[in-house]
Amino acid sequence: MSAPDPRDIYSTLDLALRIGDLMLSSGAGAADVAATMLAVTHACGLQRIDADVTFTELSLQHQPNLEEPASILIRRVRRRPADYAELIEVNRLVQDLIDGMATRDGARERIAAIDSADHPRARWLITVGWGAVGGSLAVTLGGGLVVSGLAFVAACGIDLVGRATRSRVPLFYQQTAGGLLATLVAVGAAATQIDADPSLIVTASIIILLAGIGLMGAMADALTGYPLTANARLLDALLATVGVIAGVAAGLTVAELAGADMGHVEPGATGLAQGSVMTIGAGLAAAAYGLACYAPLRASTAAACVAVCGQAIFLAVDGFSLGQTWAAATAAIVIGTISHGIAGRVRVPPLVLIVPAIVPLLPGVSIYRGLALLAEGEDGVLDLAAAGATAIALAAGVILGQYLAQPIRREGSRLESRLAGPRLAGPLLKRVGRRGRPPIGPNDA
Repeated sequence: MSAPDPRDIYSTLDLALRIGDLMLSSGAGAADVAATMLAVTHACGLQRIDADVTFTELSLQHQPNLEEPASILIRRVRRRPADYAELIEVNRLVQDLIDGMATRDGARERIAAIDSADHPRARWLITVGWGAVGGSLAVTLGGGLVVSGLAFVAACGIDLVGRATRSRVPLFYQQTAGGLLATLVAVGAAATQIDADPSLIVTASIIILLAGIGLMGAMADALTGYPLTANARLLDALLATVGVIAGVAAGLTVAELAGADMGHVEPGATGLAQGSVMTIGAGLAAAAYGLACYAPLRASTAAACVAVCGQAIFLAVDGFSLGQTWAAATAAIVIGTISHGIAGRVRVPPLVLIVPAIVPLLPGVSIYRGLALLAEGEDGVLDLAAAGATAIALAAGVILGQYLAQPIRREGSRLESRLAGPRLAGPLLKRVGRRGRPPIGPNDA
C-alpha cells in the first residue's frame, strides 16, 4: 500500500482546521472541536492524527509511522461574533463527510463558500433583532411598554457601537462602551421623569452584554479535560464582565452627578399572571437572540420553546425560596436535556438552542444590584458573588443536562426499536432478531 501524497495530507488537515475554526469561534467546546476535526480526517482516510485545541490556536499532527517525519498544520483562531447559520452548515458538511455523501475536494469548496458567503439578512435587521432581545428581556424582568421601548433603543445602540468598534478595539473596551451607553439611556429616562424604571433598562442591557461571553464553553472545557483552554476562556469572560461592570459603574456615577434616581431593580412578581408574561418574554428574547445570530426560523422557534420551559422551571424553583443559584441550575439542566432531544428534530447542533434559551436567565439583576449598592457606599460584593455563582450554575447545569440526555436518548431509541405495539405517528419499526430474523411473537409457531 503506497503512502498518501503529502499534498493530500495537507489538504485534509487544512479542511479539518477550517471546520474547527468555525466551530470554536461559534462557542463550541474544545472537546467537541477536537472530536469533529478527528472525525473529518478519518472520513477523508487519514489515521494516526493528534489534535490540539487552545483558545487562540488549532493544530493537527499526522505521523503514519515512527520512520517518517510528522506533518503538522497550525491555524490561528479568528475572533468573530457567533454565526449559527455557519455552524449549522458546517455541522451538515461534517455529517455528509462521515456518511460518504461528500468528497474531500467538494467539502473544501463548501467550507470556502460557507466562510465567504454573505448573509441573506440585512444588517439593519440584525440590529433590530438585538433591539428585540433587549425589549423582550425587559418584559421578562417585569417592565412595561415604555421600559421595553427604551431597552430596545439601548440594545440597538449597543449593537451599533459593537459593530463600529469590533475590529478596532479589544472586547473589554467594547463591553465598557456598551454598558456606559445603556446606562446613559437609562439616566436620560430618569432625568426626563418618564414613567419607566431605569434600573430595568440597565439590567436588560447587562444581560445582552453577558450573552456574548463564552462562559459555557469555558466550563465545558474545564469539565472535559482542557484546562489551558478553559483558563484562557475564563480570563476572557472575566475581562469582558469587568468591562460591563466598569461601563455601568461609570454610567451610575454620571447619574449620581446629575441627580437622577436610578432606583433598584425589581424583577417582577411571580404570580401566575406575571409569571406567564415573564415566561413569554423569555421565549421572545430567545427567539430574537437566535435570529440576531443568523439562526434559521425553525431553530429560533425551537429555542423559544426551550426558553419558555427553562423560565417556567426557574420561576417554579425560585418560588420555593431555594435561592436563584439553585433555580438557575435546575432550569439549565432542563434546558440542556430538552435541547439535546429537540436539536436532532430541527436539524441543528444543540448549541444553537441552548445559548439563546440561557440568555433570559443570565444574572443581570444581581450585577446591577451589586453595582448600585457599591455606588451608594454599601456592600454589594455579595450580589456580585451571587451573579458569578449563578453564571457558573447555568454553565454547569447545561453541560450536566447534555450528559443526562445522551443515555436517555440512547435508551429511548433502544426501547422504541423493541416496541411491537401500535404507534400514534410515524412508521412502525420492526425489531430484528440476533440472526437477522424478526422476533417470534406469541402467535407464531
